[in-house]
Amino acid sequence: MKTLHPSVFGGILGRRDNETDLQEMKQYNIPELDLVIVDLYPFEETVRTTSDEKLIIEKIDIGGPSMIRGAAKNHKDVVVVAKKDYALLDQILTDQKGETTLDQRRTFAIKAFDVCTAYDNAISNYFNKQSFETPFNKEERSLRYGENPHQSAAFYGNLEELFTQINGKELSYNNLVDVDAAIQLISEFSESKTVAKDSEGDAVFAIIKHTNVCGIASRPTVKEAWDAALAGDPESAFGGVLVCNKNIDKETAEAINEIFFEVLIAPSFHLGAIQVLKSKKNRILLHLHHFPASTSQYKSLLNGCINSANDTGNYTEWKEAGGRETTAAEKEDLNFANIVCKHLRAMPLH
Repeated sequence: MKTLHPSVFGGILGRRDNETDLQEMKQYNIPELDLVIVDLYPFEETVRTTSDEKLIIEKIDIGGPSMIRGAAKNHKDVVVVAKKDYALLDQILTDQKGETTLDQRRTFAIKAFDVCTAYDNAISNYFNKQSFETPFNKEERSLRYGENPHQSAAFYGNLEELFTQINGKELSYNNLVDVDAAIQLISEFSESKTVAKDSEGDAVFAIIKHTNVCGIASRPTVKEAWDAALAGDPESAFGGVLVCNKNIDKETAEAINEIFFEVLIAPSFHLGAIQVLKSKKNRILLHLHHFPASTSQYKSLLNGCINSANDTGNYTEWKEAGGRETTAAEKEDLNFANIVCKHLRAMPLH
């Protein structure tokens, strides 16, 4: 209860230009608090590491968000800072001899309210058994432009958790949309959320164009998978996003290098392959570490947004409707095709 003590909140909320506040602070010996730094209980981290509800509920911080909100409310007189902005505040205090401006305190206050919003959203997600991502308190990355050159855009989140970019220009809005489609598709051919470069099974190679597959194949080797995927539609492959669930070897890299493409995503790259693929400086190479962990998806719509659970699995029932039973090889092909069709998106007509 010590963080909810009136002396703490009096010192945070006391207005320095309000005579009544100043008199009451003096009367009750309440100090003026000019800086509030709070690290909240690790609620999201606890949810990720345990299913023990007692431990999870214990990590719902009460006093922390209250102090953050109080300091942000009184940002005219108080600085409130989150962990990721320690270095920024330190630089400001060094450059400005311990002083901050009202505009700087307001900026910190906005970020503080975002911290509280994201924290409450995580708690709500837990109790509602959903994963509803919001941009609040996430890293913001400004993009060169949006879907079209005249539109501004930004990405909110941590791309580095999913992959490392080892070559190429900055990812654009349209690149990110296609990369998402590619990763969602290739995740179907992995048994876990962690990418395994030496996983068992055939190599799967896919070529994505405007979020849709224009070529995909499963073969014993990466080179064979690439050749078969490209044969699906060699023309549409131009300028596409490529994705594979296996290590890219030098032989495959040399074959891929013969066409123009925007992005190549894989769990690993042979050193010789990297040297070949880096021959084009703008070509984006992504070393994929993890698949997205979200269990739901949403988008803005009309005057709000819509949300749905991810479409997991392949089918719930196999029903033979033809004049004969499918063979084992045919069923394997249909299973593969059904997964691919699940990831097709409607294309606008122009």
